[in-house]
Amino acid sequence: MRILIAEDDQLMLKTLEFRLKKDGHEVFLSKDGQEAMEMINSQELDLVISDIMMPYSSGLELIGFIKQKFNNNVKTIILSGMGQENVILEAFRLGATDFITKPFSPNELSMRINRLALSN
Repeated sequence: MRILIAEDDQLMLKTLEFRLKKDGHEVFLSKDGQEAMEMINSQELDLVISDIMMPYSSGLELIGFIKQKFNNNVKTIILSGMGQENVILEAFRLGATDFITKPFSPNELSMRINRLALSN
């Protein structure tokens, strides 16, 4: 899969990149919402993994942007330390494919990505 990770925490970004490359995915990185939107416009992606709270554009704004541009052809997984029910429900209402509350296991993320790949 071709996966964009949008995450402003550099340690988390590098950890996810390492794991996803190890799993055989092609990985693109962005450190904020603006960079993520530029990547979404310039790359053919299968999945976007995004943090909720980022500079310039939030993960929720990214979901709306992706759904408007690609309908349901690009899947989204939202990562957030905010496990608030209203945030989770808003992410799904906007079209998120999945939601993972931080902290989480990289193995859990791999399993969810594999499940998404099999559902295509």
